[in-house]
Amino acid sequence: MQPCMRSGHTRRRVIELALASHAAAIAAAQQHAHQAAARGVSRFVALSIEEAAEVEALASLIIPSGATPGAREAGVVHFIDRALATFDKEKREAYREGLRMMRDRRREMFPQSESLAALSPGDQLRFARAIEGTEFFEMLRVHTITGFLAPPEYGGNRGGAGWALIGFEG
Repeated sequence: MQPCMRSGHTRRRVIELALASHAAAIAAAQQHAHQAAARGVSRFVALSIEEAAEVEALASLIIPSGATPGAREAGVVHFIDRALATFDKEKREAYREGLRMMRDRRREMFPQSESLAALSPGDQLRFARAIEGTEFFEMLRVHTITGFLAPPEYGGNRGGAGWALIGFEG
């Protein structure tokens, strides 16, 4: 290795010194990433964490968990987020409007509620029945079923849960 002209250090030594001087910052960034993961901070792109929670709650009513995995276990919300960030991005604003409509309707029906997920299972079902005729619910239903059965690399169907349910050995 050639020494650097002024200091006599090799390039390798300069890189080592640079990395050593940033070690504390790198460690802090790693710790922050681990803490975020522990808190459940997700990498949603198109949806906020709050929007994703509401989408997941509704998707879980469309394909509920029970003896078999449902939309939540299959990670359908991640498929929907990816769809809204890529091939279905023109529907992103329709989702935002639909979620606002849903929030307003939920508050109208259940004034004390903080979120759909916070409602009792019976109230969640009553709410879903009240909005199931809307364009938003239909769009969400299609995305939920698609995300449950799509190839896992698209963000949903985690572990092939949807395929296992229908007997498909993809």
